[in-house]
Amino acid sequence: MSRLWARFAGLFSSKSFIGVDKTGNKYFSRFEEIDGFAKEKRWVVFRREQDPTSIPVEWICWLSGQRKKAPTPEEMVELEARRERVKLNVALLKKEEEERKAREGTGRKVMAIGKVDGPDLTSFVRQFPPDSKGDIPEEASEEADKSRVKEHEPEIVTAEPPEPKTTEPSGSGSSFRPGTWQPPS
Repeated sequence: MSRLWARFAGLFSSKSFIGVDKTGNKYFSRFEEIDGFAKEKRWVVFRREQDPTSIPVEWICWLSGQRKKAPTPEEMVELEARRERVKLNVALLKKEEEERKAREGTGRKVMAIGKVDGPDLTSFVRQFPPDSKGDIPEEASEEADKSRVKEHEPEIVTAEPPEPKTTEPSGSGSSFRPGTWQPPS
């Protein structure tokens, strides 16, 4: 009941006017005691229809408590001028980019933005025999490796020293077999 009475009394208590933005929205605050704690309540009274998108970012930050002090009119003018300079710079950069593209000519291939086809994996898949699987015995896998090396390399084959057996993966050399490596236990 005391909460209800506090809210009812708070409606008639003094509210302090904090400021106004360029669209005419007025900002207020007041302190209320809720459960023994003093809490500052902040709100906006819209000039026309209730359009939350008409509130500047600085006032939104103040309303949500991200700013302790409300933005001053001087600060708002400075930030508005800065936003205008950024808009002008963006327009200038777009114009320069269009001029640069016009000088380079239209012979360039234009990339479409959106969904792009994936890589062509046919040449990658061709290097594997049609019956290759990750769980074939070690001897068969080694024979397949040797036959692939013979197909793609000239007659001169140099003997490589055997790679040491380790529990860690050691690269993608000639002993690599897909699906056979297990992490150390």
